[in-house]
Amino acid sequence: MTPTNMPIRLMPSRRAMLKGSAAVAAAVAVPAVLRAQGAALKVGVLLPRSGFEAGIGQDCQRGVDVAPGLLKSLGLPALTILDGDTESNVDTARARAEKLINDGAQLLVGAFDSGQSAAIAQVAEQKGIPFVINIAAAPDITEQGYKFVFRNFPTAPMILSDAFANQLELFNIVGAAPKTVVFMHVNDTFGTAMSKGINAVMPKFNIPYKIVEEIAYDPAARDLSVEVAKAKSANADALLVVSRLNDAMLLTRELVKQRWTPQAIMSMGPGWYEDQYLKTLGKLSDGPISFVPFQDPNKKVAKMLEAALAKSSPGVNLSTNHVYTFEALLIAADAYKRAGSADPKALADAIRATNITDNVSIGPGIQFNAKGQNDKLKDGAIQNRAGKLLTLAPKQAANAKPEWPMKPYQARG
Repeated sequence: MTPTNMPIRLMPSRRAMLKGSAAVAAAVAVPAVLRAQGAALKVGVLLPRSGFEAGIGQDCQRGVDVAPGLLKSLGLPALTILDGDTESNVDTARARAEKLINDGAQLLVGAFDSGQSAAIAQVAEQKGIPFVINIAAAPDITEQGYKFVFRNFPTAPMILSDAFANQLELFNIVGAAPKTVVFMHVNDTFGTAMSKGINAVMPKFNIPYKIVEEIAYDPAARDLSVEVAKAKSANADALLVVSRLNDAMLLTRELVKQRWTPQAIMSMGPGWYEDQYLKTLGKLSDGPISFVPFQDPNKKVAKMLEAALAKSSPGVNLSTNHVYTFEALLIAADAYKRAGSADPKALADAIRATNITDNVSIGPGIQFNAKGQNDKLKDGAIQNRAGKLLTLAPKQAANAKPEWPMKPYQARG
């Protein structure tokens, strides 16, 4: 059959041919990056949403919840979030990471806990899937030569170095310092790393106090009366602590029960600044100072994140959990935009070249060294006051002066 006597229903009209040509031309004109990003990047977010760390995992989730609107306002592509519950367990974290990858996750984020994050890192490296750590401080994680693991959170030695530097700044402000401290810490991966780090880092600073007792305990313990009694008997001026949420509340209740108010409680980890700690203990939560990774309240994106959190979770204080969980997703979206692809190697290469200066945390921004570690992060000194978290140091991020010493628990009404 010749074209001239082809049935009319099969003959493409001149209008249709022109329309089709225009569509092809339009598709060619669209940048390759945008065509490749037709679908949102699938990000598996692993957090301890249940188990003894559930309170913190659920708080980290708030940083996930506010991310879509903020990423859009920053001109970044949307992400599809796949949730994974580690159940506060290392083996479960490993299994859930594998499941998320099997379910289509193209990048992983998590997992707050160092032990769980280390397990996820092994899976991510084996599968060749990029893993952006939101919170986890054990230094070994980025010392394995991994090519797909990145951490935008300080290592234990970094936290300790900044903690001691901020302590000295604080002592100078108040014109006082403890002479002796008891060091109490959880015996998990993070607590053990911090204990080892203190011995290595503290001698480098002219710290005015001496550690007269070290007491390790299980973070899942339900009774810490013996440990607090032992700490009290040391007759030290202050408590130096590395805790989690539940044990921080247990320790506080025991301090009240045993009628011991140290000159200061100086925390170098989570627990004491958590919203659940503040709300559960009320006036008894005032006073502890946390030397931890934190937001710079003077940064534009920090103010945006704080406003978004206030809208989505009224009454919740912006804290480390939200800041670094959001920044992990910020890193993912930024890398996806620049890579123009969900290909794991392309994403990993893009993350390696990250240079985000409009961020939330204290420090110059987000970059990664050859080991996948952001080594430019800085920590802050944060004090609980009337249910709020105020930044005392470093000077450039401060918005309050310290209250020192702590008000006796028995005098709080």
